[in-house]
Amino acid sequence: MPDSSLSSMHRRVAGRLGDRPALRFKRHGLYQDLSWSDYRRQSDGAAAGLIALGIGPGDPVGLLAENGPRWLMADIAILAAGAVDVPLHAPLVANQVEHQLHHSGARAVFVSRQAQADKVLAVLDALPDLEFLVSFEPVETRGRLRQFTWDGLVQRGRDRDGPGFEVVRAREAAVTRDRLATIIYTSGTTGGPKGVMLSHGNLLSNAEATLATAAMHPDDFLLSWLPYSHIYARTVDHYLTILGEGTLCLAESPETLVTNIAETQPTWITAVPRFYEKVWTSVEALPPGPRARALAAIFGPRIRRLSSGGAPLPRRICEGFIAAGLPLLEGYGLTESSPVISFNRLESVRPGTVGQAIPGVEIRISDDGEILTRGPHVMLGYWKDPQATADAIDAGGWLKTGDVGRLDADGFLSITDRKKDLFITSGGKNIAPAELERLLTADPYIDQAVIHGDGRPFMTALLVPNLDRLRAKTGEIGGALDLDPDSGLIPCPKVHAFLQERVEQAMRAVSQPERVKRFLILGRPFQVETDELTATMKVRRRFLLEKYRTRLDALYKEEK
Repeated sequence: MPDSSLSSMHRRVAGRLGDRPALRFKRHGLYQDLSWSDYRRQSDGAAAGLIALGIGPGDPVGLLAENGPRWLMADIAILAAGAVDVPLHAPLVANQVEHQLHHSGARAVFVSRQAQADKVLAVLDALPDLEFLVSFEPVETRGRLRQFTWDGLVQRGRDRDGPGFEVVRAREAAVTRDRLATIIYTSGTTGGPKGVMLSHGNLLSNAEATLATAAMHPDDFLLSWLPYSHIYARTVDHYLTILGEGTLCLAESPETLVTNIAETQPTWITAVPRFYEKVWTSVEALPPGPRARALAAIFGPRIRRLSSGGAPLPRRICEGFIAAGLPLLEGYGLTESSPVISFNRLESVRPGTVGQAIPGVEIRISDDGEILTRGPHVMLGYWKDPQATADAIDAGGWLKTGDVGRLDADGFLSITDRKKDLFITSGGKNIAPAELERLLTADPYIDQAVIHGDGRPFMTALLVPNLDRLRAKTGEIGGALDLDPDSGLIPCPKVHAFLQERVEQAMRAVSQPERVKRFLILGRPFQVETDELTATMKVRRRFLLEKYRTRLDALYKEEK
């Protein structure tokens, strides 16, 4: 019988597996296991604590934390209490935290540590709905919030005069597949991020269908490092491992991933292309035989599945891994589709494609080439935005992905272009370039900006300065606005250093993955006459990026 909710799925598996290890993580330099029984006991205690505080069915609860076992337990606790999980990306800055907590109407928020609590406290006056803050470790707070530690919340739920676990079970039993489980904020093409509403059924169906194509076994050991605030890791690592009854091991950080692979010897790894790019770069110069041995040494003797998603995977890297005997499988999806739409299978891999639709998912290509998808994985809609919902999902239930692609005769999907102005870094981070351009051009010394970075490790930009203001400033900064006659760029290091400070100041409003790190300075404004602007003075982004592609690509050479 299918599970009725994510939390009931977890309870079923935890009850069956008991003392078997559910989670493995490093603490004080040593790996330790958390059993399925203890995992559930902690989650039930926190769920009972939330209910004791008055958190009701459907109440939004924020979760602002880095990956860790308590992130996972808090997620299950929120869902078991019948509440709605609102995960926030850990690198967000205070004004971004404010928008998502305020827009969602969160009544409580979980935070990992003092730095995350400080973001909430800095914008508390703008969060009238927020009543409680729960911290994974002790923090200092101020103001009107009622504050609890994780242990204090769990103990509150276990107290004799508390609601008791039977109330948690009753709440959980009332949750059905059509109920809202989470609101995940994802970058839009303009303005602020939209809250994607995903139901228990959306996420369960996606995990179930992915499992049917992936064949996870109870003895599988998945090393997890992508942020759980993104839907990719949350579904494919967190929920899929519960459903497949495997063990989830938490890497310490992206920087220690290769070391953690050697320590834990996983059978599964899910990652984004940037990770595989870095590994490939380290072995690419070797002859085929030594290269295969080097890759085998990196991933260990037990690895049987490597997954890539979140951004396009270069075909040569996919082919290179497969030639070395490592099954690197690429898939495709988006937050609005819970996320998986298609995936390559171990028994059927076609490099250069993102595989075939997973069971229960339909894919078709519209007349203008856009990829459309329909099925139980399609979101409920955008939180508090019916117009955006209507724009994204047509009357037939087809979700417009904003990507352009094609299906071959065997149903393998290829992504050929992006219809919408939304970038995805090679680390899998969604970036709305229009928002970054707005921040840059708000500076009095920057008139025009075009962001570059789709499929790249970080953002770069073309900048057109306010030449009159900059000219008046050159005496003070000691620079010159002389142009390079070949490129039309301003090469002066002092001018570049001055604008670098301005760019860094503008980028403080966004998280690290979104920030522009390098840029080119153009010596004249974009023009209609040179096809850089439309007749209505809109920037022709693709034209400009293609025109300056060689020089923009050169800004990434230091990363090789």
